[in-house]
Amino acid sequence: MSAIIDFLNTIFWGYVLIYGLLAVGVFFTLRLGFIQFRHFGEMVRSILGSRQSDQHGISPFQALCTSLASRVGTGNIAGVAVALYLGGAGAIFWMWVVALVGMATGYAESTLAQLYKVQDRKGQYRGGPAFYIAKGLKAPWAGAIFAVSLIISFGLIFNAVQANSIADAMESAFGLPKTWVGLVIAIFAGIVIFGGLRSIARFAEYVVPFMAGAYVLLALFVLAMNITEVPAAFMSIIRGAFGLDEAVGGAAGSITAAMLNGIKRGLFSNEAGMGSAPNVAATATPAPHHPSSQGLVQAAGVFIDTLIVCTATAIMILLSGILEPGNGVTGIQLTQQALESHIGSAGSYFIAIAILFFAFTSIVANYTYAENAMIYLGMGNTLGITLLRVAALAMVIWGAREAVLTVFNAADASMGLMATINLIAIALLSGTVSKLTKDYFEQRKQGITPKFKSADYPELHEKIDSNIWK
Repeated sequence: MSAIIDFLNTIFWGYVLIYGLLAVGVFFTLRLGFIQFRHFGEMVRSILGSRQSDQHGISPFQALCTSLASRVGTGNIAGVAVALYLGGAGAIFWMWVVALVGMATGYAESTLAQLYKVQDRKGQYRGGPAFYIAKGLKAPWAGAIFAVSLIISFGLIFNAVQANSIADAMESAFGLPKTWVGLVIAIFAGIVIFGGLRSIARFAEYVVPFMAGAYVLLALFVLAMNITEVPAAFMSIIRGAFGLDEAVGGAAGSITAAMLNGIKRGLFSNEAGMGSAPNVAATATPAPHHPSSQGLVQAAGVFIDTLIVCTATAIMILLSGILEPGNGVTGIQLTQQALESHIGSAGSYFIAIAILFFAFTSIVANYTYAENAMIYLGMGNTLGITLLRVAALAMVIWGAREAVLTVFNAADASMGLMATINLIAIALLSGTVSKLTKDYFEQRKQGITPKFKSADYPELHEKIDSNIWK
């Protein structure tokens, strides 16, 4: 079984996705006219004017915070440290690149999720890749494969991974037993999860801005303390990206190592093209009432995750001067030691608490994705959702106690399959994305608030719920 899983991961992550995610990002960047650069201001406007919800959907701001709750996790703290350790400072430049092109991919998949959304038994909006694959491409079988893969990876196993990170950090910083940490996490996660989608959205709306803001403020404090060294740190990122800084430890200074590790960690962190964030993007009531507006909001989420939060971690590590590729110190341990060099022993405690918030919110947000997939599979009744919730919380307790490599590798293979299906789907539906984008910005040029009119899209009449878009 391990050999099969390792083979699948080699295919998915060694060949298909490392190039496929980049290629699709570049494709949408070109096809949509560099939307993430030309219309960045519109992305900001979409976030600022997105606090209203209705009885059918959560607010776009809540959807953004929920998707950020999943995106901003251990990858932003441990993943960045791994990228620096293996690829040198230049890896951060390639993380930026993959995020910038990924913004176009994130826009496309969340716009499609909005367009093809439906209403569940309670009248709440639901949608995501499984829905636009089934409706837009008339391939419900592919949507089912996507949904099952999503439940396995995000709904179950990745929650065990996040719980394991919290338990390790709590044991290291405070000496707390892992089993008890897992039980406490499960209890608090259960309180939020059993409250339903709106409870999760409200939780994310308050916690995510706080946790990300506190982390970035600390990074700014570190920058202020080392202001004279900041230009050199950023220059080391630029030099390392093109193999000009060989002083940073052997292979880690090479352009190949910088590119591969930066791209991989960037893709893992921002999730653009994975098909995860669209599941919550579809649950929002867009403002303006047009699918593209939620696409713009979620594109901004990619920017926040990588260009802001990941960069904050990278700069704190680079300014500490303790990065030494080959000495074995990487991941959470490297980030903790870096912060300890800046603010003393409090740095280790701060990282432990940051991991607690980052990973806990990921557990809660990951569950919402799985719930959407259950509804697509026709298992969204009370019994099905309750069983999913219990299973997700059980995986939290199990994951806190032990990390079984084969199981986690299986989650990577499952996520690789769902991401591959999603990339093919959004590429095939790119014509619809292009038409929606053109429609949105033409209305903006006319000085009117964009509004989706299904009558203008006769080719979609049998594919979308026209009642939603009245």
